[in-house]
Amino acid sequence: MIKLYFNSEDASQIAIGAFAMSMPIAFTQEAWKMAESLPTMNLVFLGLLSLLFLTLYTYYSLFQGDVERRIISYVVRIVTAYLITLVVVASVLFSLDKLPLITDTVVALKRIVIIAMPASLGAIIVDSLDKE
Repeated sequence: MIKLYFNSEDASQIAIGAFAMSMPIAFTQEAWKMAESLPTMNLVFLGLLSLLFLTLYTYYSLFQGDVERRIISYVVRIVTAYLITLVVVASVLFSLDKLPLITDTVVALKRIVIIAMPASLGAIIVDSLDKE
């Protein structure tokens, strides 16, 4: 049975999964440049796709379709996983000096959202590995 709470083990698994999936993409110039030219509408759609797949995977894999009695836990897991992913991606980009938050905030945020899409899926998949 799935735990009804979120603990530090869950957070570390999400962070590790996000880190593992963000690293190969964060090192690519394609991702950096895409953030400079990607229209806002496409970026919003990309963010929504990330949340959609994160929600679906969590529903069917982690919660095995049983969220009626655990809706708060379900929503907390999704929101927390995405937020941890965003922080991990931002940290990776910052360490690569590719997060211009002060000089070009819009590009920095776009880079985070672009790389967070695969990273969020990696995060939730690693989190689900030890669930029964």
